[in-house]
Amino acid sequence: MERVRLFAACAGLLFSCCYANYGSWMNLGMQGLDVWRNPQIYVVGTSPLCGRISGLSPGQRKLCQLRQDHMGSVGRGARAGIAECQHQFRNSRWNCSTVDDSSVFGPVLQIPSREAAFAHSIAAAGVVMSVSRACRDGQLASCGCSRSARPADLDPEWTWGGCGDNIQYGYRFAKAFVDVREKERKRKKGSVKHGRSVMNLHNNEAGRRSVINLTKVNCKCHGVSGSCSTVTCWQRLPAFREVGDLLKDKYDGATEVQVTRRGRLRVRYRGYKRPTANDLVYIQESPDYCRKNTTVGSSGTTGRACDRTSPGTDGCGLLCCGRGYNTQHTTVSERCSCKFIWCCKVQCKTCVRRRVLHTCK
Repeated sequence: MERVRLFAACAGLLFSCCYANYGSWMNLGMQGLDVWRNPQIYVVGTSPLCGRISGLSPGQRKLCQLRQDHMGSVGRGARAGIAECQHQFRNSRWNCSTVDDSSVFGPVLQIPSREAAFAHSIAAAGVVMSVSRACRDGQLASCGCSRSARPADLDPEWTWGGCGDNIQYGYRFAKAFVDVREKERKRKKGSVKHGRSVMNLHNNEAGRRSVINLTKVNCKCHGVSGSCSTVTCWQRLPAFREVGDLLKDKYDGATEVQVTRRGRLRVRYRGYKRPTANDLVYIQESPDYCRKNTTVGSSGTTGRACDRTSPGTDGCGLLCCGRGYNTQHTTVSERCSCKFIWCCKVQCKTCVRRRVLHTCK
């Protein structure tokens, strides 16, 4: 067991060395740059905004200068991705916690594990969603409503129009902005660093495709007195929670791969299905998130609330990693037996309830 721990620590150090100072564009979601509310920060001929954003690669900084009005959408997309990641992993040993630096997720993002695969995919998906919607809302100068083709199976009597979400533009911009940091790096094919870049590109694409695959056609009736004499349909983005749920399923079924000398990803173990462009892939097994380990970015599970009766990842058995749990009895005051009093107030009683809280040792 001690040898296993030593190996994991060495592997973590190896990737920390390879990806030291690995700033992330996702930092846009942490900086709180409400550029869409502060247009005065734009200065013709200069790039004050782009110079203030940490974590951007040279290629991303150039795109920022060309499309400064897009950066607010990128920031919103990154923020949505981080929030969705934390929702999906709220009951897991790794709970997608962030750190106070430009790496956003700390050393966890430096290790080519399932967690890094999910983080890259959900952030890329967030940018597609945010930019697509910004186009529809007229917030960006270079795009507008969707111009997607009429679906072949749409009722011929229905009108294809309205102002749909411009998913085509959102996809193209997200691909250009997110992927450029991997493509601009000159790395030897088959090397550890090149393999990580290929892995990131694959998972970025999987995130973007998840949005495309969940896109729906939305229709609305028009007519006098509620009649449906006219039906107008348009392209609509899915709810981001749907995207998060889909990518979490792909995280659970992610494929372990290795890098060939030609710089391609290949399934590590024979007999496993070859991943498609929609699937998530990873190169290295996840570290042990049970105990605090700053080298691999684990905050541990000590003190985390758990469910004593649950057999899932939120249960005390799994979440506490076999260390056991503490039980605390508390009392809370809550509003109860509320009634509406005409007119116009709500009258409630105060109920005292006893609660039992279980936390990992």
